[in-house]
Formats: sequence, structure tokens, C-alpha cells
Amino acid sequence: MVEKNLAYFPDFSVSPRIDQVGIEERAARFTKRSIKKETKLNGLLLTLNMIDLTTLEGKDTVGKVQQMCYKAKHLHDAYEGLPTVAAVCVYPTMVSVAKKAVAGSGVKVASVATAFPSGQAPRDVKIRDTKYAVAEGADEIDMVISRGKFLEGEYNFVFDEIAAIKEACGSARLKVILETGELVTYDKVRRASDIAMYAGADFIKTSTGKISPAATMPVTLVMLEAIRDFYYKTGRRIAMKPAGGISKSKLALHYLVMLNEILGEAWMNNEWFRFGASSLANDVLMQIMKEKTGVYQGKDYFSLD
Repeated sequence: MVEKNLAYFPDFSVSPRIDQVGIEERAARFTKRSIKKETKLNGLLLTLNMIDLTTLEGKDTVGKVQQMCYKAKHLHDAYEGLPTVAAVCVYPTMVSVAKKAVAGSGVKVASVATAFPSGQAPRDVKIRDTKYAVAEGADEIDMVISRGKFLEGEYNFVFDEIAAIKEACGSARLKVILETGELVTYDKVRRASDIAMYAGADFIKTSTGKISPAATMPVTLVMLEAIRDFYYKTGRRIAMKPAGGISKSKLALHYLVMLNEILGEAWMNNEWFRFGASSLANDVLMQIMKEKTGVYQGKDYFSLD
């Protein structure tokens, strides 16, 4: 478990204050960049390779998960040379199904855990949930923080819980979901980001995708700047995952422009940046086929998974 050393860890009650107007104006400027031709196509292909294709429904079945995994490996059979997505994300009970379905493809299997999406469970239950997913073969764990404890100012509780889950992950990478829509303010998003990174997160992630608002560009900008500052202080690189609400390729390209400007080329790959989105994949495929053929294909040409 991560041990707190007060000479190293900041006082989380006094994390940097965020200029709301400045953040929102800067984020808006990224949406005004024009991306053309070859650069656009390269960005679209990169976006595909950064997607965590996801199904997190109570009605998930073995067949549905297998179909999603097939799509993860074969995004569009009519277009040779397309990348795979980065990962598929499922509930712990579906990890073994997904692991078998993507075997040999290079696609990772991520699993939500820790009483996703609410996080309302005792810590020992969350740890067992995590260990079960890892034992089933999960390469990555997406945990949710205890937002109630965070909003009560119990920052040490949140830190210790993340550290305990990180230990339970073993060799699996840990994505820490802040559920930024429930944190409300940019100051709280920044504080939660700092806590997660110092507690051992490999990724910080905006949202579960179950509430609105989910990912937004200003919130993601706050988190990217937190990652940058953490890297300058510690030399440790943290990955980022905006999730929920990103369904159009044009918006995804704006996120990549922002990522490149804030964190640079080293983060421009799926080891260090992901999109948590499923409907995004089809829109990106439509745009890629438009760039390749000059005409749009209808949505019926793509599976809905």
C-alpha cells in the first residue's frame, strides 16, 4: 500500500484553485482549431485505437459481450489496416468471457469494480470485487471513488481507499473514476485528481457515464493540467480517460488537440490516453470511410455495439 510521507504528499485541503472563466475560455479555444486531410485521418485512426469499447448494463449477456469483442477486433472488415480499439470494458462477471473473446488480438480487458457506479459499499467488499476481476483476467480496473466521503472532506479516507484498491490490483493498471459531474466545481475536480494520483492511480478518469454531465473539455483540461503538474513534481507519468458524452469524431479530435498541447507527444497513444465511449467508434468509422471514399456510409453499415 502507498504510505503517506508528509514531506512528499501535499495538503489536499489546499489544492490549487482553478480559474473557472480562464479554464472554460481556454477549453473553448481548442474547439476552433481546423484539422484537414492527412492530419485529420491520422487523428481519426488514433482515436479508434484509444477507445475503450464498453458495455455496462444489467442486461449484458455472454452473446452481447462476445459481439462487442468481435467488433473490437474487426471494426470494419471492408477497410483493411484499421487498428483495434484499446480495450473492452465490462462488469467483473463478464471478464473471463471477454478475455477469451479478445485473446491474441492485443485488445486489453478492463473491468469496473468497487461497487460501480455508486461506490457505496464497504472497503472489504470493494477489495474483493477488485481481486475477483483481476483473478478472472482483467488487465485494467476502473474503480469509483467514494464521492460522499470526498464531499464530506474525508480526503485521507479517499486516499487510503484508492491505495488499498491499487494494492489489490496487483499487476493490473488502475483507472480512478472521479465522477466529476457529482463533484460540481473545478476546484474539487483538481483536488480529487491530486488525491488519486498520489494514492497510486495509473489513470484518472472523469466519469462512469451513468450521470450527466459526464466528460467535458473544461473538466478534462483541469485534469490534464493536474497530470502535468504531478509529472513535473514526481517524474511519474499518469494516463487520462475522459468518459461519457463523447460521441462525435469532431469532438474527439478537439480532445486530442488539447492533449497534445497540454501534455505533449509522449501522451499521444493509448497507453496514456483513452476515450470511454462506444457510440464514438461508429462515428469515427463513418468519417474515416468518408476520407477514404469521398462519400458517407449510413449508420446501418456498422454494428451498434
